[in-house]
Amino acid sequence: MEFIADIQWGNALYQLVIFSLLIWVVSRWALKPLLGVMKKREQQVNDNLDNAEKNRVEAEQYLEQQREELKKAREETQAMLDNATKMSEQQGKEILDNAKEEADRIKEAAVSDINREKEQALESVRDQVASLSVAIATKVIEKELDENEQEKLIDSYLKEVGNE
Repeated sequence: MEFIADIQWGNALYQLVIFSLLIWVVSRWALKPLLGVMKKREQQVNDNLDNAEKNRVEAEQYLEQQREELKKAREETQAMLDNATKMSEQQGKEILDNAKEEADRIKEAAVSDINREKEQALESVRDQVASLSVAIATKVIEKELDENEQEKLIDSYLKEVGNE
């Protein structure tokens, strides 16, 4: 109890008033601006976090969009390649068909020419045989020859015609 008796109450009251006044001054002029700065900093950090999240979401969306566009471009490229392959196969088939038709046409024309030439040659041979037969018959009739002489005459006439 002696300790309580030694306290100077006036001095303690004075210190209490000064301390309260100091708390009030600090809270009024120093604490509010300090809290304001801390609040601004907290808001800035929150805004930065929100912006970072927003940017991350946008980046993911952009990445997904780029993946879709790449996939679409690959599909278009594959479709173009498939179309080009089909067109080249079709053109190759058309070229082969045209070449076959042309070869058939040329073959038919050649066969026709050969047949025509053959007919002309046969006709010419027939005419020559007929004229030869008539000439031989005329000579045979003009001369009454025996069989040996007739064969000699025919052979000589055939040689004569063969030389012409």
